[in-house]
Amino acid sequence: MRTDLFRRLKSERGNAILETAMTLPLVLLVSVSTFEFGRAYQTWQVLTNAAREGARVAVLPNPVAGAPEARVRQYMTSGQLPNAASATVIVDQTATVSYGAGTASASIVTVNYPFQFMVLQPVARLVVPGATMGAPITMTASAEMRNEQ
Repeated sequence: MRTDLFRRLKSERGNAILETAMTLPLVLLVSVSTFEFGRAYQTWQVLTNAAREGARVAVLPNPVAGAPEARVRQYMTSGQLPNAASATVIVDQTATVSYGAGTASASIVTVNYPFQFMVLQPVARLVVPGATMGAPITMTASAEMRNEQ
């Protein structure tokens, strides 16, 4: 009878399921985090390129009013960013840029976009209830180019 009890206590049955139950949430969290940060990086790349495209339109001589903003939103839409209309586009065509010993007029296009993680923010709200971790973060991209004369 004593040997049966000793065998049961020494048995390794169930260890695999216990180890899986302990490590699976961590593996899933790392995997989802990788996907989420990859999506955030792609969004930032689209914003950077959209700001650059807007600056290219803004530096043209005699630009049409609203053309840089329209080009930025068009690029964001073609880059498949949801809520491109909620982005803030700021165009400053009165900036100056230094080159060599002189200065020239320049245009700066800044894009602010509210980005929300799809999985990580809801998980953070589950871990810390009532926290403000569920709010979108604001991604900012800017491009500066010398105006054409």
